[in-house]
Amino acid sequence: MKSFSGNVLFLDRSDINTDEIIPAKYLTEVERQKLKPYLLEDLKLAGFDPKRDLQEKRVVLSRANFGCGSSREHAPWALEANGIHVVVAESFARIFRQNMFNCGLLALELPADIVDGLFTAFAGRATRVDTDWQARQLTFRSGGDQRTVHFDLSDFDSDLVEAGGWVEYADSKY
Repeated sequence: MKSFSGNVLFLDRSDINTDEIIPAKYLTEVERQKLKPYLLEDLKLAGFDPKRDLQEKRVVLSRANFGCGSSREHAPWALEANGIHVVVAESFARIFRQNMFNCGLLALELPADIVDGLFTAFAGRATRVDTDWQARQLTFRSGGDQRTVHFDLSDFDSDLVEAGGWVEYADSKY
């Protein structure tokens, strides 16, 4: 099973679109690992350098409407190729969210005030999150500070994650 815990990448912006997650010029690629070096290369965010800031990150925390824009499975593929199996945000574009679960990844929505509190408490600090998707909780830790938050996850989405994605789920059920 994939790991759903690790160091957090803070992307403090709403409306990060799929072209920023993985630029369209790489959409001819069908091997996930070949997308790895291009993740977030077109993201414009003050002080952000994907070559530096993606190293050792396993969880993304962002704002509203993450994954908007074109519907492409390459965006979750590029995240997965980089070892990022969890994106936490206020909201997601519907198709991006479903593509995450179809790939066996977690797209977790939290209320805006909780996301804001996490940015206030942890952004700019080396932060780790431990995800217990069965208990439906995330625990953020940095230094001596810790905050646990709960999230909703449907049984079906949980089954997709546990199976490793839609194809594996369908293979086990049909």
